[in-house]
Amino acid sequence: MLEVSNLRSRYGRIEVLHGVDLNVQPGEIVTVVGANGAGKTTLLRCISGTQPVASGEVLFGGETITTVPAYQRIRRGIAQSPEGRQIFTNISVEENLRLGAFLFTDDRVEKDMEDAFQMFPILREKRNLNAGGLSGGQQQMLAIARALMGRPKCLLLDEPSMGLAPILVQQIFDVVSGMKSLDVTVLLVEQNAFGALKIADRGYVMETGRITMEGAADELIADPRIREAYLGI
Repeated sequence: MLEVSNLRSRYGRIEVLHGVDLNVQPGEIVTVVGANGAGKTTLLRCISGTQPVASGEVLFGGETITTVPAYQRIRRGIAQSPEGRQIFTNISVEENLRLGAFLFTDDRVEKDMEDAFQMFPILREKRNLNAGGLSGGQQQMLAIARALMGRPKCLLLDEPSMGLAPILVQQIFDVVSGMKSLDVTVLLVEQNAFGALKIADRGYVMETGRITMEGAADELIADPRIREAYLGI
């Protein structure tokens, strides 16, 4: 479904991605783990179209989208829940969700919203409240639900567990794990390597703008290098 080939990107003169190769097959949950500053967010932004690519290629469904504008990538089926949530705090929860469905005017929008409320019942309770009044965990739920309102084929999740209490982290990972039942393919970027690899099919380890390891998620969890560097074992 998604293929990144020899991808390079820079901020000004500073190159932050140095020839990244990655692929995601339909129906998979694939995670990219690594320390803060490894280039994970830049990678997702290159895929979603909000960060320019210096060289290399991004393919989606077998077609190049390297220079396709971000809004057209949404139409093709790529949605992103960004780092830091970036919800619209001065409008209601429901209005945030409706903005996620801005491409659509059909009756299915109401069903999509009902699905979001079933996934995150607290959002139904707070649907008419300003999103800025939600807790951090609730804001993260809203960010994910808003992305799903765009009916993505591939969902890009950037650090969904960041800053959350452990019980909420587990809830978020449970929801991500359930994406398979929705026929949504997931590319998940996380510093919480253990939590991400537990729910993923495959994983990549990113260090200073390069992919340094890749493999089946269970194999990465068992790898002594990963256990020492990222799992604290």
